[in-house]
Amino acid sequence: MIDYALSVGRSQKSDESISQGLLVLEQCHSTQAADDDSKGMVLLAMSTLLYERGNFAEAFEKLQSIQDLSSSSIAIRVAATEALVGIHLELDEARPQRTICNCYDDASSVLTNIWYNLMDAIKLDIGGGSGFDVLEARAKALKGLLELVRGNLQTAQDDLLVAQDTEACTGNVALSYGEYLHGMRKLPIAKELYQKVIQQLSERDFNDLHNIGACNMSKDEVYLAATCALGQLEAHLGNFGDAEEILTAALKKAEQHFGSNHPKVGVILTCIALMYRLKATTEGSSSLLIQEGLYRKAIELLRAPPLDSDGAEGKVYRREMVALARGGYAEILCVQQNRKAEGEKMRRWAEAVWKNRRLSLAEVLDISENSTKVPVIDARICRSV
Repeated sequence: MIDYALSVGRSQKSDESISQGLLVLEQCHSTQAADDDSKGMVLLAMSTLLYERGNFAEAFEKLQSIQDLSSSSIAIRVAATEALVGIHLELDEARPQRTICNCYDDASSVLTNIWYNLMDAIKLDIGGGSGFDVLEARAKALKGLLELVRGNLQTAQDDLLVAQDTEACTGNVALSYGEYLHGMRKLPIAKELYQKVIQQLSERDFNDLHNIGACNMSKDEVYLAATCALGQLEAHLGNFGDAEEILTAALKKAEQHFGSNHPKVGVILTCIALMYRLKATTEGSSSLLIQEGLYRKAIELLRAPPLDSDGAEGKVYRREMVALARGGYAEILCVQQNRKAEGEKMRRWAEAVWKNRRLSLAEVLDISENSTKVPVIDARICRSV
């Protein structure tokens, strides 16, 4: 019934169809009087539909309510926590405010506390029993992703080394480890991991409790992010034909899953534009018109605020992607004399909004084969890691 509700919710890529899917899930939830695991699965599905519609507060509420199910499986609580952190990272809420923990604190510290609580819950619930290795790996990989976002590569490495275990190296675990290796320019190994994730999700049943996911950590999101990361990696290797083919496949997947007007489509379009920029730089060619069209559409889909707004202080969802798309577009405008003033204004806005701790905006835009730092756009959380 859950799969049916999700298919109904996504059938028209509209608020109406999502509402219909949520109604089916509400009915499912009301019939699960005593089964906390079934209730938890329904709540995960509800949070995913709400997230895909952009109702983040309601998605948070459903995910948090899973923690109140006293008899639910630890695997379901891991999935809920993973999704809570994933959405929080995507929204890029970096200033003190009311957080998903219902307290005022620095978001980074709050997410770390969530992780420690999760690890304690796993150990308390199942100790070293069946499924412990997989759930522990997921929890550590989540911490590793947090450290990647913070720019702490050494700490991220310590957390992500668990992915070397063959049984645990699946889904989000393998993807985050691949992104770490990608950022460290260990491209052949990263490529193998991305391909492994894509193959696993194409062939393997990820509906068992130990592999269940929700929101931007669901298997569909992981598949999309792995495909997008693989396309970026091929571009970084100079294989632009393969990169274009893979990123185009990612674009089609995003449009099929979310609809053509969803912000995630804007993320993939930004990655494609960056690929064309790198190709033009490497080959000494020009693709200004193609890049401009991609950036303009990406900015529209990412719902960027007006340039006159105070982006540095205001609330900008998916802040890094908006800054990156506008920064790339600014470079296109600045090489045209009659549009240079507009480009300079856009560049200043993008630089003010960009807050990545590891890479400057210029380092992301001007990557070359000699760059010591390699940016990887994580399509799950819409961040450069």
